[in-house]
Amino acid sequence: MTEIKDNDREIHLFRMRLTAVVVFVFICFGLLVARFVWLQVIKHSEYMAQAEDNRIALVPIVPNRGLIVDRNGVVLARNYSAYTLEITPSKLQANMDSVIDELAKLVTIEAKDRKRFKHLLEESKNFASVPIRTRLTDEEVARFTAQRFRFPGVEVQARLFRQYPLGETASHVIGYIGRINQSEANDLAGSDDAANYNGTDHIGKEGLEKSYERQLHGVTGYEEVERSAGGRAIRTLSRTAPTSGQNLILSIDIELQKVVEQAFGDYRGALVAIEPSTGDILAYVSRPGFDPNLFVDGIDAQSWNELNTSLDRPLMNRPLSGTYPPGSTFKPYMALAALELGKRRPEYGISDPGFFMLGGHRFNDDKKGGHGFIDMYRSIVLSCDTYYYQLGNDMGIDAISKFMAPFGFGQITGIDLLHEQKGVLPSQEWKRERFKKNRAAQKWVGGDTISISIGNGFNNYTPLQMAHAVATLANDGIVMKPHLVRTVEDPVSRKRTLTVPKESARIPLKQENIDIIKRAMVGVITEGTGAQAFRGIPYTAGGKTGTAQVVGLKGGKYNAAMTPERLRDNALFIAFAPADHPRIALALVVENAGFGAAVAAPIARKALDYYLLGKKPGEKDKPLPPQPNPDTEPPSDPQTTAPAGATSEFRPGGETAGNKE
Repeated sequence: MTEIKDNDREIHLFRMRLTAVVVFVFICFGLLVARFVWLQVIKHSEYMAQAEDNRIALVPIVPNRGLIVDRNGVVLARNYSAYTLEITPSKLQANMDSVIDELAKLVTIEAKDRKRFKHLLEESKNFASVPIRTRLTDEEVARFTAQRFRFPGVEVQARLFRQYPLGETASHVIGYIGRINQSEANDLAGSDDAANYNGTDHIGKEGLEKSYERQLHGVTGYEEVERSAGGRAIRTLSRTAPTSGQNLILSIDIELQKVVEQAFGDYRGALVAIEPSTGDILAYVSRPGFDPNLFVDGIDAQSWNELNTSLDRPLMNRPLSGTYPPGSTFKPYMALAALELGKRRPEYGISDPGFFMLGGHRFNDDKKGGHGFIDMYRSIVLSCDTYYYQLGNDMGIDAISKFMAPFGFGQITGIDLLHEQKGVLPSQEWKRERFKKNRAAQKWVGGDTISISIGNGFNNYTPLQMAHAVATLANDGIVMKPHLVRTVEDPVSRKRTLTVPKESARIPLKQENIDIIKRAMVGVITEGTGAQAFRGIPYTAGGKTGTAQVVGLKGGKYNAAMTPERLRDNALFIAFAPADHPRIALALVVENAGFGAAVAAPIARKALDYYLLGKKPGEKDKPLPPQPNPDTEPPSDPQTTAPAGATSEFRPGGETAGNKE
C-alpha cells in the first residue's frame, strides 16, 4: 500500500526548524555582539590599561650601595658584579631536588650550596628567585646558557655583591649585609621605604651597614620595558637612573686598627681610641673578630655553628655590649671628684697600713704592709687602694654616682652603632630597683661603697664608656660625642657633611683640679705602675693601670695559677697622649689576663707609638713629628649578659684583696 505524503505538513515543519535555527543563530550572534560591545566599548579603558601593563613592564634598577672608607681613604666595604644561578620555585616543572641534581652536572653545586639554598628558601618566601650558586665563572655561565631550555624557572642573573677586602679587620665596626628575611620584608612592606627596596635582595644586618642602611642603600631606579606576549623584552621605552648610596668616611685609622688587633694576639678583649677634641674614634677593636664576607651570600651551617658556639664569642661586639668593672682606672675620677667636691686637698695624705677597717670588716690593699705615706699624687701613681677606701667612705655613693654620670659612666654615649649597652653606675636608687624583688638586698651598705671606690663591686661599664670618659678628662671636661662615621659623602656632588659638628656639653670643672689629676696620670707612666711598659718613650703620656676581679674571693686569697683561665682577673688600662695637648685617648680591657701593667699597658703603648710616631711593632723608636698647636691652629675636620670574666659583684661581709696592678 503506497503511503501518501503530507507535503504541506512537512513544509511547515521544515519552516519551523529553519526559523528556530535562524533565531538561535541570531541569538548567538547577538550575544557575541553584546560581548563585543561590553569588551570594546564599556570596558575599553580598563582592558586597554591592562593590555598596556602586560605590554610594558616596570623593572626596578637596584642602586650601587655606598662605599665605606677609613679616614685616609682605604676602602673597607665595596661592591662588585658577578653572575648568580637562581631558581624561581613557582616556575619549576619538575621536582626541586631533581632539578638541582641536573644543574649540578653543568655547574659545581656543593653540599654547602644546597644547605644554604634551603635555608634561604625558608627565609625568602616573598622573593621570586633564590640563588643556588653565586660568583659563577664565565665557563659555567656558558655551559648553563647552552642548556637553558631544559630548565624553566632557572636563570643566570647579574648581581652586585658586597665585599669586605680586609676580612676580619674592623669587622665589628663595619658589620655586614645579608639577604632580606621574611621579618625584614614584612617591616619594609609597612614602611615608607617599601618602594625603594623593590628588586633589592640584601640589607644591612650589623654594624655601620645596619645603622647607616638608609644612607648606604641609595634610591632605586626604574626601566619601562616593552615585551612580547611571551614575556620576552623587546625594547626599553624609558629609564630613570638609580642614585647610588652615600659614602661613609670613617674616623677610624685602619692601620692603627691593624696594629692594635695584632697586639692583642690570642687574648680576648676590647680597645677604643678617641681623638679628644673631635670625638673621632681612631680605633675600635673587639677581639676575637670574624670574617663578614661569610654572611653576604648566607652563611653556611658549619661556619655559623663555629662562630655561634665558640666560648670566645667572636660575634660579640665587646666595646659596645661587653660590660666590665673598671678596676683602678676608676681612681683618677674618684680623686677628681674629691677635689671638686671639697673632700680632699692634693697635699692631704694618710699613713697606709695596708688595709682599711669598716664595721668589723677588713679591706686589704694590694701591697702587704701598705705604701707608707700616701697623698693624692702617690695614690694614683702607686694605685693605693686604702686611700680610696677612706675617700669612698667619706664621699658616699650618691655623691660618687652624681659626679661620674656626666663623664658617661653608666650612660648611653650615642655612638652611631645600634644596641649600645648602658652598663651600671651604682647608686642607692639603682640598688633598690635592681633588687626590688628581694627587700633584704635593697639596702645600701658601707661595704658596697668601699668596693665601688676602687672600681669593683657593682661598677660595670663598656670599654666605649671608659674611653669616652678618659677622652673627656683629656679634653678638660669638654664632651664630644664619640662617633665612627666622620663625614657622609654625597656620591654625585661629593659634598661631605660632618656627623658631629660641635661639642655636646661641658662639665663644670676647675682647670687646676684637672691639671692635678693629669699630672698624677703622667706620673703613672714615668714612675708608677705603668713605667715598665712605657720606658724610653719620646713623648709624654698620662695613664692608669687597672686589674679587676671577675669573681668574688669570699674571704680567700687570689692565686692566678690556681684559678681557671676564664675566672682570672681582667687587665685594664686608660691613657692619653701627648700629655700637654692630647691627640689620642684610649681605654682597653684584656679579659682574664691578670695585671693591667703587665698585659694591657704594653698594648696601649703599641697603639700610642704607632699613632704618634708611625712606629709599628718591632721597629726602632722614631722622633716625635712636629705637632700643631691647638691654641693657634684649628682642629681637624671635626644589662645584657657580658662575656665570661666581664662582671664582678662585691658581697658585704667578705674580705677583698683589692686591686693588683
